Amino acid sequence: MGYRSLQACVTDLERTGQLIRLDVEIDPHLEAAEIQRRVYQAGGPAILFNRVKGCAFRMVSNLFGTIDRTRFLFRHELNAVRHLVELKIDPANFWKNPWRYRDVPFSLWNMWVRRCSTGPVLECETSLDQLPRLQSWPDDGGPFITLPQVYTEDPRQAGFGRSNLGMYRVQLAGNDYVTNKEIGLHYQIHRSIGVHHAAAIERGERLPVNIFVGGPPAMTLSAVMPLPEGLSELLFGAALGGRPIRMAKRADSLPVWADADFCITGSIDPRATKLEGPFGDHLGYYSLQHEFPVMQVDHIYHRRDAIWPFTVVGRPPQEDTSFGEIIHEITGPIIPTVIPGVKAIHAVDAAGVHPLLLAIGSERYVPYATVRRPQELLTTANAILGQGQLSLAKYLCIVAQEDAPSLDIHDIAAYFQHLLERVDWTTDLHFQTRTTIDTLDYSGQGFNSGSKVVIAAAGPKRRDLPTELPRDFHLPDGFRHPQICLPGVLALEWEKALRDGDPWASLWTLPLDHALNQFPLIVLVDDSEFTARTLNNWLWVTFTRSNPATDIHGVGEFIEDKHWGCRGSLIIDARRKPHHAPPLIEDPAITRRVDQLASPGGPLHGII
Repeated sequence: MGYRSLQACVTDLERTGQLIRLDVEIDPHLEAAEIQRRVYQAGGPAILFNRVKGCAFRMVSNLFGTIDRTRFLFRHELNAVRHLVELKIDPANFWKNPWRYRDVPFSLWNMWVRRCSTGPVLECETSLDQLPRLQSWPDDGGPFITLPQVYTEDPRQAGFGRSNLGMYRVQLAGNDYVTNKEIGLHYQIHRSIGVHHAAAIERGERLPVNIFVGGPPAMTLSAVMPLPEGLSELLFGAALGGRPIRMAKRADSLPVWADADFCITGSIDPRATKLEGPFGDHLGYYSLQHEFPVMQVDHIYHRRDAIWPFTVVGRPPQEDTSFGEIIHEITGPIIPTVIPGVKAIHAVDAAGVHPLLLAIGSERYVPYATVRRPQELLTTANAILGQGQLSLAKYLCIVAQEDAPSLDIHDIAAYFQHLLERVDWTTDLHFQTRTTIDTLDYSGQGFNSGSKVVIAAAGPKRRDLPTELPRDFHLPDGFRHPQICLPGVLALEWEKALRDGDPWASLWTLPLDHALNQFPLIVLVDDSEFTARTLNNWLWVTFTRSNPATDIHGVGEFIEDKHWGCRGSLIIDARRKPHHAPPLIEDPAITRRVDQLASPGGPLHGII
């Protein structure tokens, strides 16, 4: 059975050598976050911060810092939840192997919400300024909650059945928020809380909100699960945690999760907004200031022994990478039952998740065809872009399983080699322009606004990919520092500043037999050596710094019947543009301070 509390979880991790205590005073302003980032990068343990500067509460980070530790946290119920998913896909599986699913009845027994009158979280009250003022990056707009569980109910039908538990950004102070009375609530496009907010606006009434922090880790994972609308995250949390969810009824608020460490209660004025941000986010840049809902705070409850869990988001991989991995393990098998024709999907973490989606589908429409081309793949791609958060994909690449049955969707280098060996740039690019993209992505034409491209490739291999520069290779005027990133992928720099010259004039006129066209994909970047240094660098630069409709070009490009294509190399302009958000950079003074903690004799020596 799962943990009853976060305290039980911390004790268990310490007992098994997966958590250490840090007894020196740590500043929640930048210092705690840099420690977390470096411990995570080192594959280190969870960290319990026993002395937090300016705060009476302890903090804990890196609970989900490795996929093995994440599995450990849910070891008692994880297989049962996977089995529930298998039976959701095909209930007949139970009769084929009843013994395999012997744990399912126990999970079903726990999947309910238990009403109660009180609980540990209601033992004490405090104020916003007494909470840990965690700030992760130098230019953040203020302290943020980085692992919140935001609970709302549908104003049209209150109750647990149509509730939503999501992880949305919460700014505790700064900007124009009234101290100790207001906080910012930032939720991205296509999030379920938006349905509840829209209903409150339509009814002209305030939207009650409860924000839980801490508690058994099953609820934290439930808050980030991409569950279908109408499926309760509370029930999923009960299944994953191995015990019913206890919700305490309050006369002046929504029900309060009794086993949380903290609960902030309040409500959102249906139409009131204030500037929220900036905030260092998971694409590796700052999300800038924008108008978002503001929450009026009524009460802040906490346990007597409360612990404040936190994480840090930034350029991936970070701790939230483990969320993505465990979510894929649980829900991956169900995707083919939701979208016919899909064999596998991979939202690429190193590219910021939403900017790049890889897929493998089937191509069965014309099995007798002598010349194969994408057909069913295009139908499948449209279905993928119509599914919840998958609809935020900016680059969707999809290939046919029939061409390489053993292709591993998670072997990114092999996937791109397969794609680039087969793609036909005259036919295989399919754009959606002036549409919605990730709220945090600033590569497009405006806030929540950009474009998408589907790259669909099927059929036999049509080219060999170069892995070194040809002997007769020379660059057109204005280009420099060629670097090979992957087979068939070349990074180039443009000598002139972004506003001072047009690199495309040099490329459009290249003859198709020019050696540059041996590379099917060219990426124009600010620093080609950095881009080519690692696969993750190439993924991050290429797909977070480009907007398909404006930044894809090509040698011998053409428009025919409103279809865009090119006859030579495809070129992605992944240089930083004036409208892009700034990248995340640590404060050097904080880095030196953490270096001292890691030096011989320091409390983090040998850990980071």
